[in-house]
Amino acid sequence: MTKVYIIRHAEAEGNLYRRIHGWYNSLITDNGYRQIAALRGRFAKEPIDAVYSSDLFRTMTTAKAIYPSHGLELHTTPALREIGVGVWEDTPWGALERHDATRLIYFNHSSPQFQVEGGETFAQVQARMKRAVLDIAARHPGQTVALFSHGTAIRCLQGAVRGLGPGEMDGLGHSDNTGVTCLEVEGDQVHIVYENDNSHLPEEISTLARQKWWKSREGNMADANLWFRPLDLAREEKRYLDARHEAWLDIHGPHIPFDGQGFLADARYCWEQDKKKALSVAMQRGEVAGLIQLDLERYADQAVGYIPFVYMTPQHRKKGLGVQLLGQAVSIYRPLGRVKLRLRCAPDNQIAQRFYKKYGFVKIGEVQGARVPLDLLEKYIGYETKD
Repeated sequence: MTKVYIIRHAEAEGNLYRRIHGWYNSLITDNGYRQIAALRGRFAKEPIDAVYSSDLFRTMTTAKAIYPSHGLELHTTPALREIGVGVWEDTPWGALERHDATRLIYFNHSSPQFQVEGGETFAQVQARMKRAVLDIAARHPGQTVALFSHGTAIRCLQGAVRGLGPGEMDGLGHSDNTGVTCLEVEGDQVHIVYENDNSHLPEEISTLARQKWWKSREGNMADANLWFRPLDLAREEKRYLDARHEAWLDIHGPHIPFDGQGFLADARYCWEQDKKKALSVAMQRGEVAGLIQLDLERYADQAVGYIPFVYMTPQHRKKGLGVQLLGQAVSIYRPLGRVKLRLRCAPDNQIAQRFYKKYGFVKIGEVQGARVPLDLLEKYIGYETKD
């Protein structure tokens, strides 16, 4: 008999930015590294003979909770990957709710009808995951192995072990990030000892403790998910200027003159670079929730993605939505080879300063020659690990 721990990766960008990541190679969040530390403590005295993970960054990084301290090497295999979602990869959940609602319902219910271009079906994932577990267990008879995989892939495995096919898995639970499922494997027989255990996580670092979508049968927390559309500056100049003006007054008050034409000229410069990506409107269902402006040329020679303006409407602030605008910036800049995000923030704008610090930005300097004091903040978005 082989004892198998199958562990979901720590919190990653898709969980934070509310984007669907199957085979997209996303990073672990700062909170995810805290979860990895907790997982390391859980397995510190547990005998482990071998460690495997999918070949994606978020699982390989989470596997560091076990294999270095146990003196083992990490074996990677695409057989343990998340469900591949093809053309959906790195799409905001809010965009799927808006533009592809029927297939999203199929996805939420693990329907046999679910299929997107270039992606996998649930039946394919069930077969792939069960075969991977049986093959790995056969290589380690009488031993204990740890496998690192992904939420939907693990759920498909749990369904397959129970004999539940696609469309029959609605009653299965959802694993927290770093949640642990324990299996016993003998030949072709797999027995679930326990599943989705997150007892090593304090509530303050549990991902599921902060999210509500998984508590709904419909997987429906649409009001927490944004989608993005290009801002057409030729038609929406007033929308942009109103946002800039409101943000200026909120931060600096009425006594420092607002240079609307200067801001507009800067927006037009960015917009002319790429009319689909440089200016985006964040939408919550049918309502404008915010704006984000990118300068795709500035600091490009430094592999830095510059963000001149991040804005949430007053009624959408303090609801945990702003981080999705950062996710939009990451989604655009990373394929361009940028490894850092950079932006400016007034030092006395304490709300914004706390927000950016929470999501990994650090001060790297102060802006010289600006009309008001501004800190220069930066966040790393390349592929590195934290020990």
